[in-house]
Amino acid sequence: MAASVKDVAAVAGVSVGTVSNVMNRPEKVSLAVATRVQAAIDQLGFVRNDAARQLRAGRSSTIGLVVLDVRNPFFTDLARGAEDRAAADGFSVILGNSDEKADREATYLDLFEVQRMHGVLISPFGDITDRLRKLRDRGIPAVLVDRTSADDSFSSVSVDDIAGGALAVGHLLAKGRRRIAFIGGPLEIKQVSDRLTGASTAVATVPGATLEVILTDGLSVIAGREAGAELVSRDPARRPDAVFAANDLVATGVLQALIMQGADVRVPEHIALIGYDDIDFASAAVVPLSSVRQPSALIGQTAVEILLEEAADASLAPRQIVFQPELVVRESSV
Repeated sequence: MAASVKDVAAVAGVSVGTVSNVMNRPEKVSLAVATRVQAAIDQLGFVRNDAARQLRAGRSSTIGLVVLDVRNPFFTDLARGAEDRAAADGFSVILGNSDEKADREATYLDLFEVQRMHGVLISPFGDITDRLRKLRDRGIPAVLVDRTSADDSFSSVSVDDIAGGALAVGHLLAKGRRRIAFIGGPLEIKQVSDRLTGASTAVATVPGATLEVILTDGLSVIAGREAGAELVSRDPARRPDAVFAANDLVATGVLQALIMQGADVRVPEHIALIGYDDIDFASAAVVPLSSVRQPSALIGQTAVEILLEEAADASLAPRQIVFQPELVVRESSV
Protein backbone atom coordinates (compact mmCIF):
# COMPACT_ATOMS: atom_id res chain seq x y z
CA MET A 1 0.00 0.00 0.00
CA ALA A 2 1.28 3.47 -0.87
CA ALA A 3 2.50 5.62 2.02
CA SER A 4 0.21 8.42 3.14
CA VAL A 5 0.79 11.85 4.66
CA LYS A 6 -0.14 10.35 8.03
CA ASP A 7 2.62 7.75 7.62
CA VAL A 8 5.16 10.48 6.85
CA ALA A 9 4.03 12.46 9.89
CA ALA A 10 4.35 9.40 12.15
CA VAL A 11 7.88 8.55 10.98
CA ALA A 12 9.03 12.18 11.20
CA GLY A 13 7.36 12.70 14.59
CA VAL A 14 5.40 15.74 13.47
CA SER A 15 1.78 16.60 12.74
CA VAL A 16 0.06 16.10 9.40
CA GLY A 17 -0.21 19.89 9.15
CA THR A 18 3.56 20.22 9.46
CA VAL A 19 4.08 17.73 6.64
CA SER A 20 1.67 19.79 4.52
CA ASN A 21 3.62 22.95 5.32
CA VAL A 22 6.89 21.32 4.30
CA MET A 23 5.42 20.40 0.91
CA ASN A 24 3.37 23.52 0.24
CA ARG A 25 4.62 26.33 2.52
CA PRO A 26 8.24 25.46 3.47
CA GLU A 27 8.88 28.98 4.76
CA LYS A 28 6.63 28.18 7.74
CA VAL A 29 8.88 25.42 9.15
CA SER A 30 12.46 25.30 10.39
CA LEU A 31 15.24 23.76 8.33
CA ALA A 32 15.65 20.98 10.89
CA VAL A 33 11.97 20.00 10.73
CA ALA A 34 11.94 20.22 6.96
CA THR A 35 15.00 17.97 6.78
CA ARG A 36 13.37 15.42 9.10
CA VAL A 37 10.17 15.35 7.10
CA GLN A 38 12.05 15.02 3.81
CA ALA A 39 14.00 12.10 5.23
CA ALA A 40 10.71 10.39 6.14
CA ILE A 41 9.36 11.04 2.64
CA ASP A 42 12.47 9.46 1.12
CA GLN A 43 12.36 6.51 3.50
CA LEU A 44 8.72 5.70 2.78
CA GLY A 45 8.84 6.51 -0.92
CA PHE A 46 5.90 8.86 -0.44
CA VAL A 47 4.50 10.47 -3.62
CA ARG A 48 2.20 13.44 -3.16
CA ASN A 49 -1.20 13.27 -4.83
CA ASP A 50 -1.24 16.52 -6.77
CA ALA A 51 -4.48 15.55 -8.49
CA ALA A 52 -6.31 15.28 -5.18
CA ARG A 53 -4.78 18.53 -3.94
CA GLN A 54 -5.84 20.34 -7.09
CA LEU A 55 -9.38 18.96 -6.88
CA ARG A 56 -9.65 20.23 -3.31
CA ALA A 57 -8.47 23.61 -4.54
CA GLY A 58 -11.26 23.57 -7.13
CA ARG A 59 -9.27 23.44 -10.38
CA SER A 60 -6.31 21.52 -11.78
CA SER A 61 -3.26 22.82 -13.60
CA THR A 62 -4.23 20.82 -16.69
CA ILE A 63 -5.95 21.98 -19.88
CA GLY A 64 -8.08 19.59 -21.91
CA LEU A 65 -7.89 19.67 -25.70
CA VAL A 66 -10.32 17.76 -27.95
CA VAL A 67 -9.62 17.61 -31.70
CA LEU A 68 -11.55 16.03 -34.57
CA ASP A 69 -8.79 13.71 -35.79
CA VAL A 70 -5.40 13.38 -34.14
CA ARG A 71 -4.07 11.68 -37.29
CA ASN A 72 -4.41 14.96 -39.15
CA PRO A 73 -1.06 16.79 -38.91
CA PHE A 74 -2.94 20.09 -38.75
CA PHE A 75 -4.31 19.14 -35.33
CA THR A 76 -0.94 17.74 -34.27
CA ASP A 77 0.67 21.10 -34.98
CA LEU A 78 -2.20 22.92 -33.26
CA ALA A 79 -1.76 20.74 -30.17
CA ARG A 80 1.97 21.40 -30.15
CA GLY A 81 1.38 25.15 -30.22
CA ALA A 82 -1.13 24.84 -27.36
CA GLU A 83 1.22 22.66 -25.33
CA ASP A 84 4.18 25.01 -25.74
CA ARG A 85 2.13 28.03 -24.68
CA ALA A 86 0.57 26.21 -21.73
CA ALA A 87 3.95 24.95 -20.51
CA ALA A 88 5.25 28.52 -20.40
CA ASP A 89 2.74 29.19 -17.60
CA GLY A 90 3.22 25.87 -15.82
CA PHE A 91 0.22 24.07 -17.32
CA SER A 92 0.03 20.73 -19.08
CA VAL A 93 -2.31 19.67 -21.89
CA ILE A 94 -4.26 16.42 -22.15
CA LEU A 95 -5.21 15.58 -25.74
CA GLY A 96 -8.44 13.82 -26.66
CA ASN A 97 -9.38 12.57 -30.13
CA SER A 98 -13.12 12.67 -30.89
CA ASP A 99 -12.54 10.91 -34.22
CA GLU A 100 -15.42 13.00 -35.60
CA LYS A 101 -17.84 11.15 -33.29
CA ALA A 102 -20.27 12.98 -31.00
CA ASP A 103 -20.27 10.24 -28.35
CA ARG A 104 -16.48 10.23 -28.01
CA GLU A 105 -16.50 14.01 -27.82
CA ALA A 106 -19.08 13.86 -25.00
CA THR A 107 -17.00 11.28 -23.13
CA TYR A 108 -13.96 13.56 -23.11
CA LEU A 109 -15.99 16.55 -21.96
CA ASP A 110 -17.48 14.48 -19.13
CA LEU A 111 -13.99 13.40 -18.11
CA PHE A 112 -12.65 16.95 -18.19
CA GLU A 113 -15.55 18.11 -16.04
CA VAL A 114 -14.97 15.40 -13.44
CA GLN A 115 -11.25 16.23 -13.39
CA ARG A 116 -12.07 19.94 -13.04
CA MET A 117 -9.71 21.00 -15.78
CA HIS A 118 -8.37 24.53 -15.68
CA GLY A 119 -10.09 24.97 -19.03
CA VAL A 120 -11.03 23.22 -22.25
CA LEU A 121 -10.02 23.81 -25.87
CA ILE A 122 -12.15 22.02 -28.43
CA SER A 123 -12.65 21.67 -32.16
CA PRO A 124 -16.24 20.49 -31.87
CA PHE A 125 -18.21 18.06 -33.97
CA GLY A 126 -21.56 19.80 -34.37
CA ASP A 127 -23.07 22.34 -31.99
CA ILE A 128 -22.16 21.72 -28.34
CA THR A 129 -22.92 25.19 -26.99
CA ASP A 130 -25.21 23.89 -24.23
CA ARG A 131 -22.58 21.38 -23.08
CA LEU A 132 -19.91 24.06 -22.92
CA ARG A 133 -22.25 26.31 -20.94
CA LYS A 134 -22.56 23.55 -18.37
CA LEU A 135 -18.77 23.43 -18.09
CA ARG A 136 -18.57 27.19 -17.71
CA ASP A 137 -21.22 27.09 -14.97
CA ARG A 138 -18.90 24.69 -13.13
CA GLY A 139 -16.07 27.21 -13.40
CA ILE A 140 -14.36 25.58 -16.39
CA PRO A 141 -13.94 28.03 -19.30
CA ALA A 142 -13.88 26.78 -22.88
CA VAL A 143 -12.42 28.17 -26.10
CA LEU A 144 -13.23 26.84 -29.57
CA VAL A 145 -10.33 26.12 -31.90
CA ASP A 146 -10.54 25.92 -35.70
CA ARG A 147 -14.22 26.82 -35.35
CA THR A 148 -16.22 29.97 -34.66
CA SER A 149 -18.85 30.23 -31.95
CA ALA A 150 -22.38 29.94 -33.37
CA ASP A 151 -23.71 32.77 -31.18
CA ASP A 152 -20.47 34.40 -29.97
CA SER A 153 -21.13 33.06 -26.46
CA PHE A 154 -17.66 31.48 -26.33
CA SER A 155 -14.29 32.72 -27.44
CA SER A 156 -12.90 31.10 -30.56
CA VAL A 157 -9.69 31.04 -32.57
CA SER A 158 -10.12 30.01 -36.17
CA VAL A 159 -9.32 30.67 -39.81
CA ASP A 160 -11.78 32.17 -42.29
CA ASP A 161 -12.62 28.90 -44.06
CA ILE A 162 -15.13 30.54 -46.39
CA ALA A 163 -12.34 32.80 -47.62
CA GLY A 164 -10.05 29.77 -47.80
CA GLY A 165 -12.48 27.85 -49.98
CA ALA A 166 -12.88 30.84 -52.27
CA LEU A 167 -9.11 31.25 -52.42
CA ALA A 168 -8.57 27.62 -53.46
CA VAL A 169 -11.24 27.54 -56.15
CA GLY A 170 -10.45 31.06 -57.32
CA HIS A 171 -6.93 29.82 -58.05
CA LEU A 172 -8.25 26.86 -60.05
CA LEU A 173 -10.58 29.13 -62.02
CA ALA A 174 -7.72 31.53 -62.73
CA LYS A 175 -5.84 28.58 -64.23
CA GLY A 176 -8.69 28.06 -66.68
CA ARG A 177 -10.38 25.13 -64.93
CA ARG A 178 -14.15 25.09 -65.25
CA ARG A 179 -15.38 21.63 -64.16
CA ILE A 180 -14.45 21.61 -60.50
CA ALA A 181 -15.22 18.92 -57.94
CA PHE A 182 -15.26 19.49 -54.19
CA ILE A 183 -14.37 16.34 -52.23
CA GLY A 184 -14.82 16.09 -48.47
CA GLY A 185 -17.24 15.57 -45.62
CA PRO A 186 -19.27 15.16 -43.62
CA LEU A 187 -20.92 18.54 -43.88
CA GLU A 188 -21.76 18.43 -40.15
CA ILE A 189 -18.16 19.53 -39.68
CA LYS A 190 -18.48 23.30 -40.01
CA GLN A 191 -15.00 23.73 -41.41
CA VAL A 192 -16.00 21.49 -44.32
CA SER A 193 -19.29 23.27 -44.97
CA ASP A 194 -17.58 26.67 -44.80
CA ARG A 195 -14.93 25.61 -47.31
CA LEU A 196 -17.67 24.37 -49.61
CA THR A 197 -19.52 27.68 -49.23
CA GLY A 198 -16.39 29.56 -50.26
CA ALA A 199 -15.88 27.25 -53.22
CA SER A 200 -19.48 27.76 -54.36
CA THR A 201 -19.14 31.53 -54.07
CA ALA A 202 -16.05 31.53 -56.27
CA VAL A 203 -17.60 29.30 -58.93
CA ALA A 204 -20.69 31.52 -59.09
CA THR A 205 -18.54 34.44 -60.26
CA VAL A 206 -17.39 32.69 -63.45
CA PRO A 207 -19.95 32.01 -66.22
CA GLY A 208 -19.88 28.41 -67.37
CA ALA A 209 -18.02 27.10 -64.34
CA THR A 210 -19.57 24.22 -62.41
CA LEU A 211 -19.02 22.70 -58.99
CA GLU A 212 -19.72 19.04 -58.30
CA VAL A 213 -19.91 18.04 -54.63
CA ILE A 214 -18.59 14.57 -53.75
CA LEU A 215 -19.22 13.91 -50.08
CA THR A 216 -17.07 11.57 -48.02
CA ASP A 217 -17.74 10.04 -44.61
CA GLY A 218 -14.51 11.44 -43.20
CA LEU A 219 -11.45 13.56 -43.88
CA SER A 220 -8.93 10.76 -44.34
CA VAL A 221 -6.51 9.53 -47.00
CA ILE A 222 -8.70 6.45 -47.49
CA ALA A 223 -11.80 8.58 -48.09
CA GLY A 224 -9.89 10.62 -50.65
CA ARG A 225 -8.55 7.52 -52.37
CA GLU A 226 -12.05 6.09 -52.71
CA ALA A 227 -13.39 9.33 -54.16
CA GLY A 228 -10.42 9.56 -56.53
CA ALA A 229 -10.97 5.98 -57.72
CA GLU A 230 -14.59 6.85 -58.52
CA LEU A 231 -13.41 9.78 -60.66
CA VAL A 232 -10.96 7.57 -62.51
CA SER A 233 -13.69 5.02 -63.26
CA ARG A 234 -15.69 7.62 -65.17
CA ASP A 235 -15.61 8.28 -68.87
CA PRO A 236 -12.95 11.00 -69.41
CA ALA A 237 -15.59 13.46 -70.64
CA ARG A 238 -17.41 13.18 -67.28
CA ARG A 239 -14.38 13.80 -65.12
CA PRO A 240 -13.75 17.19 -63.52
CA ASP A 241 -10.72 19.12 -64.70
CA ALA A 242 -9.92 20.21 -61.13
CA VAL A 243 -10.46 18.97 -57.57
CA PHE A 244 -10.60 21.00 -54.38
CA ALA A 245 -10.21 18.63 -51.44
CA ALA A 246 -11.48 19.66 -48.02
CA ASN A 247 -8.11 18.92 -46.45
CA ASP A 248 -4.66 17.67 -47.42
CA LEU A 249 -5.30 14.11 -46.24
CA VAL A 250 -8.24 13.82 -48.65
CA ALA A 251 -6.14 15.48 -51.37
CA THR A 252 -3.36 12.95 -50.77
CA GLY A 253 -5.79 10.08 -51.21
CA VAL A 254 -7.17 11.59 -54.42
CA LEU A 255 -3.62 12.05 -55.73
CA GLN A 256 -2.79 8.41 -54.97
CA ALA A 257 -5.85 7.20 -56.86
CA LEU A 258 -5.03 9.37 -59.87
CA ILE A 259 -1.35 8.42 -59.96
CA MET A 260 -2.16 4.70 -59.85
CA GLN A 261 -3.83 5.11 -63.24
CA GLY A 262 -0.52 5.91 -64.89
CA ALA A 263 -0.62 8.05 -68.01
CA ASP A 264 -4.41 7.87 -68.33
CA VAL A 265 -4.97 10.57 -65.72
CA ARG A 266 -2.14 13.00 -65.06
CA VAL A 267 -1.93 15.73 -62.40
CA PRO A 268 -2.22 18.58 -63.22
CA GLU A 269 -2.50 18.07 -67.00
CA HIS A 270 -5.85 16.32 -66.83
CA ILE A 271 -6.98 17.12 -63.28
CA ALA A 272 -5.57 19.96 -61.19
CA LEU A 273 -5.63 19.36 -57.44
CA ILE A 274 -5.54 21.57 -54.35
CA GLY A 275 -5.93 20.70 -50.68
CA TYR A 276 -6.28 22.53 -47.39
CA ASP A 277 -4.07 22.91 -44.26
CA ASP A 278 -0.64 22.78 -45.96
CA ILE A 279 0.63 19.91 -43.81
CA ASP A 280 4.32 19.00 -44.13
CA PHE A 281 3.56 16.11 -46.47
CA ALA A 282 1.93 18.43 -49.01
CA SER A 283 5.28 19.73 -50.25
CA ALA A 284 6.82 16.24 -50.20
CA ALA A 285 4.14 14.45 -52.24
CA VAL A 286 5.08 12.75 -55.53
CA VAL A 287 3.36 15.67 -57.18
CA PRO A 288 3.78 18.49 -54.63
CA LEU A 289 0.32 19.60 -53.51
CA SER A 290 -1.03 23.10 -53.74
CA SER A 291 -2.84 23.92 -50.52
CA VAL A 292 -4.45 26.59 -48.37
CA ARG A 293 -2.24 27.23 -45.36
CA GLN A 294 -3.56 27.72 -41.84
CA PRO A 295 -1.38 28.98 -38.95
CA SER A 296 -1.99 25.80 -36.95
CA ALA A 297 0.51 26.31 -34.13
CA LEU A 298 -0.51 29.96 -33.75
CA ILE A 299 -4.15 28.92 -33.39
CA GLY A 300 -3.21 26.64 -30.48
CA GLN A 301 -1.01 29.25 -28.82
CA THR A 302 -3.60 32.00 -29.11
CA ALA A 303 -6.39 29.76 -27.80
CA VAL A 304 -4.40 28.93 -24.67
CA GLU A 305 -3.65 32.60 -24.04
CA ILE A 306 -7.35 33.46 -24.20
CA LEU A 307 -8.29 30.46 -22.06
CA LEU A 308 -5.85 31.39 -19.29
CA GLU A 309 -7.10 34.97 -19.30
CA GLU A 310 -10.72 33.84 -19.01
CA ALA A 311 -9.84 31.37 -16.25
CA ALA A 312 -8.31 34.25 -14.30
CA ASP A 313 -11.22 36.64 -14.99
CA ALA A 314 -14.61 35.10 -15.76
CA SER A 315 -16.07 38.56 -16.51
CA LEU A 316 -14.13 38.91 -19.77
CA ALA A 317 -16.31 39.14 -22.86
CA PRO A 318 -15.85 36.33 -25.42
CA ARG A 319 -13.53 37.13 -28.31
CA GLN A 320 -13.60 35.80 -31.86
CA ILE A 321 -10.11 35.68 -33.35
CA VAL A 322 -10.12 34.91 -37.07
CA PHE A 323 -6.89 34.47 -39.01
CA GLN A 324 -6.75 34.76 -42.79
CA PRO A 325 -5.63 31.73 -44.84
CA GLU A 326 -2.80 31.80 -47.35
CA LEU A 327 -2.64 30.18 -50.79
CA VAL A 328 0.42 27.98 -51.41
CA VAL A 329 0.78 27.04 -55.08
CA ARG A 330 2.77 23.95 -56.08
CA GLU A 331 2.97 21.61 -59.07
CA SER A 332 -0.41 19.90 -58.56
CA SER A 333 -2.39 22.92 -59.81
CA VAL A 334 -0.15 24.91 -62.11
